[in-house]
Amino acid sequence: MPKAARTTVKSASRTTRFDAADYLDTEERQAAYIGAALETGDADFVRDALRLVARARGMSAIAKKAGLNRESLYKALGETGNPEFGTVMRIVGALGLTLSAQPATSGRVTKRRPAA
Repeated sequence: MPKAARTTVKSASRTTRFDAADYLDTEERQAAYIGAALETGDADFVRDALRLVARARGMSAIAKKAGLNRESLYKALGETGNPEFGTVMRIVGALGLTLSAQPATSGRVTKRRPAA
């Protein structure tokens, strides 16, 4: 008895690339995302959150409002970027946000600087 021929059915499924910037579609969501990044204390996460929100709003527009050229903004907020605090403040201002401080929760360990 001959073997039955096997047929392979290939499903043509298409996926789209996930872009978190697509979900940061309101100022409230953007501010909450940056706020959550700040709460972690992770400078890389904060930088990445600023980049994501700037992309959601348009890098060129944010660069112009911050007084930077687009390439400088991409470099500052890039994966290896380490923007100066003044640059961060200009970007935050261009996003229409402010930074504020509040006491850390009791579970978080803070590092104290040595006395000068």
